[in-house]
Amino acid sequence: MRVCSFESRRRDEMATLIRKFGGDPTVVPSMREVPLEAHTDAFEFARRIEQGEIEIVVFMTGVGARTLFDAIRTTGYWDSFQSELDQRTIIVRGPKPVPVLKDAKVHIDFRAPEPNTWRELLELIDGTPVDVSGKTIGVQEYGKPNQEFYEQLKQRGAEVYPVTVYAWDFPEDVEPLYAAIQAACDQPFDVVMFTSAQQVDNVLEAADRLGKKDDWRASLKRSSVASIGPTCSDRLREHGISIAMEPSHPKMAHLVREAIAFAQQSSAS
Repeated sequence: MRVCSFESRRRDEMATLIRKFGGDPTVVPSMREVPLEAHTDAFEFARRIEQGEIEIVVFMTGVGARTLFDAIRTTGYWDSFQSELDQRTIIVRGPKPVPVLKDAKVHIDFRAPEPNTWRELLELIDGTPVDVSGKTIGVQEYGKPNQEFYEQLKQRGAEVYPVTVYAWDFPEDVEPLYAAIQAACDQPFDVVMFTSAQQVDNVLEAADRLGKKDDWRASLKRSSVASIGPTCSDRLREHGISIAMEPSHPKMAHLVREAIAFAQQSSAS
């Protein structure tokens, strides 16, 4: 099985997993996280927390939470901020913010269940004794505002305060990404895997820059397209890309093992 992945931060682990489960890996970075040079949002967020203007805080990603905390530490007001934050209602989208908050000695009140999307966050909020009506909710963003999530919170009477701490960009060296797209156009991969919605946007934009967007889309129709979970799948569908499978759990190992098994079974039938 020729398997293509666009994983960036954990690309070596991804390649190892693909080999372990019998695939021939092509793993190319498709994006990088770029911390914002001016941490205006982070500093304003800290001020609002200290002033008691934000009652609930939602942490969406581990990298974003760490970047946010590191920015606030540069102000010299970390201790007072940390003390005030620890008195707020704290919700996390998934497992990655957990060790960051633990290191910062900030408790966690609620954690959304798998597959850890904004929809599970809403279900959690609706099912807890926390009343968000009339409350301000600080949301640590993860590169791109989630307007659907914000609108749902507003419909529940909450005021949303987005906290932007990093943005997405292309990798510094885009040639491996271009080469993988060209390879797919020449001979479609057996499996193409996506592990985030932003990967979908970046890969399609890269294909467009190459003048290969239509060819790339056509190649995907001859591949088993595997998505890590609902948020990523929604983005693929928004772009008109059909999904062959999602794993039983939104984890890389489950994705790789089950995607390769699915493709092998499909090719045998």
